[in-house]
Amino acid sequence: MQWLFGRRRNTLPDSGILHGMTDWHSHILPGVDDGVQTKDEALSILELYESLGIHEVWLTPHIMEEIPNETSILRTRFTELLSSYTGNIVLHLASENMLDCLFMERLSVNDLLPLGCNGDHLLVETSYYSPPSNLWKLVEDILSSGYCPVLAHPERYAYMNDEDYKRLKDMGILFQLNFVSLTGLYGSSVRKRAERLLKISCYDVMGSDIHSFFTHSQQLKVRLHENVVKLMNFSKLNEL
Repeated sequence: MQWLFGRRRNTLPDSGILHGMTDWHSHILPGVDDGVQTKDEALSILELYESLGIHEVWLTPHIMEEIPNETSILRTRFTELLSSYTGNIVLHLASENMLDCLFMERLSVNDLLPLGCNGDHLLVETSYYSPPSNLWKLVEDILSSGYCPVLAHPERYAYMNDEDYKRLKDMGILFQLNFVSLTGLYGSSVRKRAERLLKISCYDVMGSDIHSFFTHSQQLKVRLHENVVKLMNFSKLNEL
């Protein structure tokens, strides 16, 4: 893959990719899942984001059988964070939905926190190692309910292959890139898969999937290959 070996390298902040960006996937809402636990840390992350020029952030706490966050509680926690935040970033609330039985129950009664300005997208995920037995039926059910699924970090699913990616894209599913996948946070195999999906223009939006201030602040110091930076068409990776 000769295209990967540019001589100059930039960090994500130096590249300009993050300036004006919308972060479509984050775990900044404090104390509700395995992400940020305190309001102070959440505010520190938002302060860092302001310095990077990030414009909008979607807070997307987990909803799954192991973390059965209730919609009303998440809305209350979001209101509490908004009351403490005095910066300029536009904050929104949605959720990252595991495709499990709890999700199907909530989909059936439309008890959801959708993504996007029109409220017609859902951020979804599966296990990293194995798909739900009825994955394709679940995707069809979401589409027939009037929502467009946005698949969180497809580069991280070890069970997926090119045929799976193509089938999902042919169904109209959007892909969300974790930009720290390109820094190697999740290992070289995930990084290489993200680079390949980026090269063939599979991604639609971008997110941090941030769970802690320290981890992601360290990843912002990692230098990327110049050609990877060039491929990150952030005007495309910014809209729903």
